[in-house]
Amino acid sequence: MFPNFNKKLDKKDIDKNLKMMGISSSILIGLFAYSMIKSDISLEGTSYYLGVGFLFVLLFITLALQKYKNKVREMIPKNKFQEELEKSTSKDIDKEDENSDISNKIEAVNSNISFKDVAGISEIKSELQEVVDFLNNPKKYKEFDVQLPKGVLLVGPPGVGKTLIARAVAGEANVPFFYQSGASFVHIYVGMGAKKVRELFTVAKSKAPSIIFIDEIDAVGKSRGVGGNDEREATLNELLTQMDGFDGTSGVMVIAATNKIEVLDEALLRAGRFDRRIFLKNPSKSDRLEILKHYLKDKQYTFDLDILASDTSGFSSSALSTLVNEALLNMIKSENKTLSQYDIDIAKQKLQFGKKETVVLTDEQKDILATYQAGKSFVSKKSIKLFDEDIINQELLYPSKKELEKQIDIYLAGSIALEVIKNESYVVFEKDITTAYKIANDMVDIYKMENNIENIIKNSKNNLKSIITQNKDNILKLKDSL
Repeated sequence: MFPNFNKKLDKKDIDKNLKMMGISSSILIGLFAYSMIKSDISLEGTSYYLGVGFLFVLLFITLALQKYKNKVREMIPKNKFQEELEKSTSKDIDKEDENSDISNKIEAVNSNISFKDVAGISEIKSELQEVVDFLNNPKKYKEFDVQLPKGVLLVGPPGVGKTLIARAVAGEANVPFFYQSGASFVHIYVGMGAKKVRELFTVAKSKAPSIIFIDEIDAVGKSRGVGGNDEREATLNELLTQMDGFDGTSGVMVIAATNKIEVLDEALLRAGRFDRRIFLKNPSKSDRLEILKHYLKDKQYTFDLDILASDTSGFSSSALSTLVNEALLNMIKSENKTLSQYDIDIAKQKLQFGKKETVVLTDEQKDILATYQAGKSFVSKKSIKLFDEDIINQELLYPSKKELEKQIDIYLAGSIALEVIKNESYVVFEKDITTAYKIANDMVDIYKMENNIENIIKNSKNNLKSIITQNKDNILKLKDSL
């Protein structure tokens, strides 16, 4: 009935004991009064008055404690567990307040980008045009019980335009576009990411037809069980549940992008979740030409776009955008009105190697560098400037053994030219040597064309020594011009 004051109490125990004290004292006083009324015996004496006084004092104390119970709680010491629990609860409440009403913070945007703004990738656009038609004319497909694809997964290296493509789909369909990065779903507190996923899908359904775009989905969609994280797995489970909940007529399309499809959870990749997978790669020469035309529209230039498209092999679409922008900045800096090849060359050097200090060479150093570059130029059959470090090779869709050996020859040509002409070995551009050995390594380990890397390099060097010795005079003329 009465509290054990040796035990550390929580708030519920205190309230319970105070109520019990009040009820007990009230019952005792009531029973005493009832007995006095019904009894014929007259009670007198000191013990009687002490008993009555004790009951009223007990009732008074109970009422006082009940009135000032908050102060009583503060006076009673708490154990360590209770203190930690209250702190944790307080933090959770504060965090919940910060994240409450997330739906008010999730806003859609109407994309003003269309497929016309995405140069090249005609095959990809034709594939996505069906998705646009699904969003615009759902009744046409519903008539034949054809359901809207639940998800489209864009897979490709950085810079190929995955986000731009998703915005173009939304722009073509003229529907609200909800953008979220995978990392934005990952929170410290378990359950917050899952809640955000629910809120996102709820808002998207209310704005249907609409598109949800999740960039870098691998941040939340990694395979479960490897390096487990309760919050991430809870968020992934909620995402899977939401995508399963689509009935095919909700009008919500989920588009996700990733650079690493191999790390995604199998449940995320199964049919019925991301029904379509679109693999993107760096643009081909024809695509690069279209991209360059798009970025140079309404601008004056003096170089051949077709040659530039060939010389930018391996560039992503974002790299091409940066190249043109850097070239225009250099043009403005030079106070010109027309973009020149010189501006492109400066921009390319910045993009690939960063801004470099002006190099002042002695006559001997110039002679070494010019000989090195003359050897590369002669073997590659391409024009190379004195300080050019990069070698642009022809795109090899299905590379043959001879073509790979030719690439190795080009990267080693400068070093062998110095050995033959100067009768000495020099280190000029380390990257050329590293690239030559990488190609040789790929021929052995990946393509299985050869058994020994050193044999590939040795054969290349012997072949180059023969070519350069026979054409020494021509190489020296190239050196002098450089």
